[in-house]
Amino acid sequence: MSEFSEPGHGDSPAAWTAVIVMLVAITAGTVFFFLDMPIAVWICAAFVPIGLIAGWILGKVGYGARGRAGAKAHD
Repeated sequence: MSEFSEPGHGDSPAAWTAVIVMLVAITAGTVFFFLDMPIAVWICAAFVPIGLIAGWILGKVGYGARGRAGAKAHD
């Protein structure tokens, strides 16, 4: 069986970091939208791609699902 046959479930520090950053940004942006604070909404919107980039970078340096730091033994 190939090493890459199992795609994984995204349970890695890189994936968790990306999701948490984007989730907080969207949640805060929604609150700021409700409070009619457009500058804060746009600042939060800028954090969504930052979270995506942070997850990608962490994956490349070894904290992804197949990385040396994020690897877990599966039975």
